[in-house]
Amino acid sequence: MKKRVLFLCTSNRCRSQMAEALVNYDLGDKFEAFSAGTNPKTPHPRALRVLAEIGIQHPNARSKHMDEFADQSFDFVITLCDHANETCPLFFGGVRRAHLGFDDPDKAEGTDEEKLAVFRRVRNEIREKVEAFLTRDHGDQELEIKLELPE
Repeated sequence: MKKRVLFLCTSNRCRSQMAEALVNYDLGDKFEAFSAGTNPKTPHPRALRVLAEIGIQHPNARSKHMDEFADQSFDFVITLCDHANETCPLFFGGVRRAHLGFDDPDKAEGTDEEKLAVFRRVRNEIREKVEAFLTRDHGDQELEIKLELPE
């Protein structure tokens, strides 16, 4: 049976969309990933573009509010931004919870190419760190996991 993972971010626009697509693509045989936000907005076109650049299509991308998942169970709930980490609801109790913080690529400045470079960097960081976290042996660890990665 696949483990279920929910990625939370404020807007469910960039980081959580990329994490959902990357995990479903790379680890889809073991994990089923979903994403939501505390204040959802439309998925960012650059996030979808940098996924497509590495062969990942995310055709059903839509931003969802975390309330949509209130009645569902997950093996992991992973926040990807500080705001979502601070506001993560208590109804997710009984799952392994982690915070893996990443820069918000939507705040990148500069030319279109410079902004795309930030989206690519964050995509690659998410791929590396989230997948390393999910594929390590969690054994009988405490259910509440707080993982802070260096900036």
